Amino acid sequence: MDIRPYRPPDCPEMAQLFYNTVHIINARDYTPRQLDAWATGTVDLSAWDRSFRAHRTLVAEEAGILVGFGDIDETGYLDRLYVHHAYQHQGIASALCRELERGFCTVTTHASITAMPFFARRGYRILRRQEVERQGVLLANYVMERSCIQGSSKVPRV
Repeated sequence: MDIRPYRPPDCPEMAQLFYNTVHIINARDYTPRQLDAWATGTVDLSAWDRSFRAHRTLVAEEAGILVGFGDIDETGYLDRLYVHHAYQHQGIASALCRELERGFCTVTTHASITAMPFFARRGYRILRRQEVERQGVLLANYVMERSCIQGSSKVPRV
């Protein structure tokens, strides 16, 4: 697996990966109506590209196939982290996180019900459960944070 910086031509493939992952992987924790509100199948590629270029965005590839991506902003907010539905549980999300978290003492994210155990295993703690509205539909997720050990400036190793 190779992890590399995002390139604008990646955006359409990332949008498709996002849609498929949400509708296949998150289906065990969310209703079809919630999945449709979360991932409509229509992404503003121009807005996504601007966001990806404004953040530190990484792409994971396996044999030329885009198998995952993630991005983090300058404050340490881990915005998106998605792995292709056919490549789950192969260390892709962990590898992306390791690279994205590098250099931050505190990282926060809004983790789906499905992703919450993954982040908990990485040392994130739940700050609160929340419901966000997408197209008039409520979706539960968790505000989570991972911080350095008190008095240390190093990111904890996982």
